[in-house]
Amino acid sequence: MSRIPPQLAQKLAALVLLAGLGGGAMVTSQVTEEALRDQYVQAVAGDPELSPAVKVAMVMGSEYESSGRHIGTPYIDRAGRGQPLTVCNGVTGAGVVAGRYYTPADCFKMERARYIQAERDAARLLRYWASYDPFARATFIDFVWNKGPQALEGSTMRRKANAGDLAGACRENPRWNRGTVRDVSIVLPGLQLRGDSNDEICRNWRLQ
Repeated sequence: MSRIPPQLAQKLAALVLLAGLGGGAMVTSQVTEEALRDQYVQAVAGDPELSPAVKVAMVMGSEYESSGRHIGTPYIDRAGRGQPLTVCNGVTGAGVVAGRYYTPADCFKMERARYIQAERDAARLLRYWASYDPFARATFIDFVWNKGPQALEGSTMRRKANAGDLAGACRENPRWNRGTVRDVSIVLPGLQLRGDSNDEICRNWRLQ
């Protein structure tokens, strides 16, 4: 039984079709009309400068972070490390200003730049990056987006990937399931879902 949220699977299938990425029946058979009409998926698919891996990662992140709903006003992420000021689909750091309203266009612009940087970080840290399918690459980009490049750099995930064990690296995703709530480290259902889903996408989904 698949551990990928059905709505995410449908949006990824729509992305594959809209962006002309190819893909097998395992991916494209899950497409729905609703997913094809999703404005975020359409915006990502239509950006000619984004790599296929970044496109996949952006759609994944939009579902994991806010189930596709842009959050216009920054909020404090109580479960995030350091409880960062957060907006849109998990954007933190420079450019996030308390009290400002962020339109979907504002969000897309900030997310786009950060995802491109996340791809650069992942490619720099992973020895066999060029050999990975865009779906596998996207899961590493999503990991950097969610956890930061420092987490990947010192991880068993990276060690296994750089030893040539991509499947083993993929299987590390479910272990990254904990967050801090009231100063206590606990398993968070959202992170567990993300880890389980990314493990499956990383090991089993392919465009080639």
